[in-house]
Amino acid sequence: MIQHLSRKELDVDKYNACITKSIQSRMYAYAWYLDIVADNWDVLVLNDYEAVMPIPWRKKYFFKYVYPPFWMIELGIFSRDKKNFETLFLKYMFKKFKFVELRMNTQNLVESFTSFGVEKQLQCLSLQENYDAVFLKYKRDRKKDLRKAEKANLIKKWGDDPENLIKLFSENVGKRTKNIKKKEYKILLEIMKSCIEKKVGEMLSVYTENNELIAAAFFLKHQKQITILVSSTDFKNRKNGANTFLIDSAIYKYQNDFESFHFGGSSIPSIAKYFKSFGAKTSSYFLVKKRLL
Repeated sequence: MIQHLSRKELDVDKYNACITKSIQSRMYAYAWYLDIVADNWDVLVLNDYEAVMPIPWRKKYFFKYVYPPFWMIELGIFSRDKKNFETLFLKYMFKKFKFVELRMNTQNLVESFTSFGVEKQLQCLSLQENYDAVFLKYKRDRKKDLRKAEKANLIKKWGDDPENLIKLFSENVGKRTKNIKKKEYKILLEIMKSCIEKKVGEMLSVYTENNELIAAAFFLKHQKQITILVSSTDFKNRKNGANTFLIDSAIYKYQNDFESFHFGGSSIPSIAKYFKSFGAKTSSYFLVKKRLL
């Protein structure tokens, strides 16, 4: 039986334990993460937390609608076994909410609901081989970028101030993404600080010899998976291989202790092509979109 629980009604310990032990486990689904990024959120719970589906929501004109918060790549259904709960959960959600826009995760099967949304893509690199084997799969352009970075004497810095990344992002990517408001940057800063405090997040920056920040990224560390939460380069200074140098440095550091490296995901062909040039493979997840009249 499915229960629809509000955040206040949730047994947080049981909920978080389900996320940790689930086949689809993602950091985005933990209560502490959702508390930061979502305006409000409920949970659909199967039996005694056998499976859960967190649902971020807002209210407009006296009705609730499901929305995808910023800084959250995957959400969806989380279960401890391989049973197909997707139809059960999605039907229940559609009865409760008139408008739904929600990202599932790559391990959710939603073939029955493909008419209710669109397929999205993300790229993932296996780290189960040693660094030398991973490096051999880099495309020629990536190896060329690394030679440029070496000639430019770029400097990497782990543990930089997260506010430096936010400034770099807002002045570059942010100017091309008009729907990112100041509130979202405050939320991003809170996420990064919380992840650092919990030792599940880490920042890497790349500087020039003149101490100019030209690339930075924040990495989430969850179980055996590394994910780029957010990254940016200085668009005016991109001919020295800085972004490739940054990603390669992270792959080199994390390769021994983690099994996969997630690039954060992109369905934009040019960005996906860049990620795949490191040897990454494409996986699909579903963005459920439904307006019920």
